[in-house]
Amino acid sequence: MVKHWRADREEKYEIVEKWFLKDLEMIDGKEADTDNPYFDMHFHKVYNMEAYSCASKYTFARTLNQLNAMYLKKDFKIVNFDDTYLNDDSIWSSSNRDFLVLMRVCFYASNLLCLSLCRFS
Repeated sequence: MVKHWRADREEKYEIVEKWFLKDLEMIDGKEADTDNPYFDMHFHKVYNMEAYSCASKYTFARTLNQLNAMYLKKDFKIVNFDDTYLNDDSIWSSSNRDFLVLMRVCFYASNLLCLSLCRFS
């Protein structure tokens, strides 16, 4: 955990606490159906956390999941997160796939426009 503050025009960071990924048992997103930046990290005790935004909470959870898959391969629970946004292979995940989503929306919009302009007899 990092403490952040500004001193004049300079950004300052101080490491307040460290955890090991191997000790993480579960991440609880609290509410999967709402735009909520709060989540809990379960180690030997539960830490209540607040992300900068809901998107950054999902990015953090995806990153921890990928690190676990690459290095630890342990059974790691991620609960109360929307699986559509959590899985990296999803078209709707926001890790550099915004352009792909935009292309798909434009494709469907152009199809609807063409269909609306066609005359059926």
